Amino acid sequence: MNVEDTKEKIRLMKLYGMIRAYDNLLDTRHEQDLSVDEALSFLVDAEWEERYNRKLFRLLKAAKFRYTASFSEIDFQKPRNINKGNMMRFANSDWIKKAESIIITGATGLGKSFLSCAFGHQACINGYRVLYFNCLKLFPFLLQAKGDGTYTREMKKIKNQDLIILDDFGLHVLDGYSRLILLEIFEDRHGIKSTVITSQLPPNKWHEVIGNATVADAICDRIVHSSHKINMEGDSMRKINQ
Repeated sequence: MNVEDTKEKIRLMKLYGMIRAYDNLLDTRHEQDLSVDEALSFLVDAEWEERYNRKLFRLLKAAKFRYTASFSEIDFQKPRNINKGNMMRFANSDWIKKAESIIITGATGLGKSFLSCAFGHQACINGYRVLYFNCLKLFPFLLQAKGDGTYTREMKKIKNQDLIILDDFGLHVLDGYSRLILLEIFEDRHGIKSTVITSQLPPNKWHEVIGNATVADAICDRIVHSSHKINMEGDSMRKINQ
């Protein structure tokens, strides 16, 4: 067997994880200690892990999270009305598979944005496509897209994500164009894809922010009643950490 010819063929097939594992076997001479089945399993596992890590890197980069957050970094010691057992039931992302959504509410400084990014990070680990948006920036961005002809493309991109995160919803009253954009987003995703929303306001106050009773009813009907609710309480984490 010509080792270099074999390695070149592996490179040409772009099996980068496998070639590194093969080099490791040759360098350590462990290939002599493995059966054919064991060696094959070792090489295939290395390639699978390589591809998984590359995919995860791409998903995390594309998501554009506000925080680098993970479930393991959530602080359950400080009293914020979040229970580890309740949170971990979301870890396998079955709620995304079922096209369910999550609403996270609470006062400023409690870690709503961090928690939403942790949900998103876990979704990426489980292979789902995620996009993070701050609502203060999202609606002006989409309004600009209407003007430059990219609106349809941007809305299609949002629609195709397995999960979108709408952070800091309700900090200001929506204008007519913004509320219709929000309705379109939820109309596209209702019962099909998942959404995480964070807000300082409880859902029963969202009508005031949306600003039009008819549109507000349509929006809330598509997101509020069918979502998991997480109401965070307690002192600001910013004050605690000072």
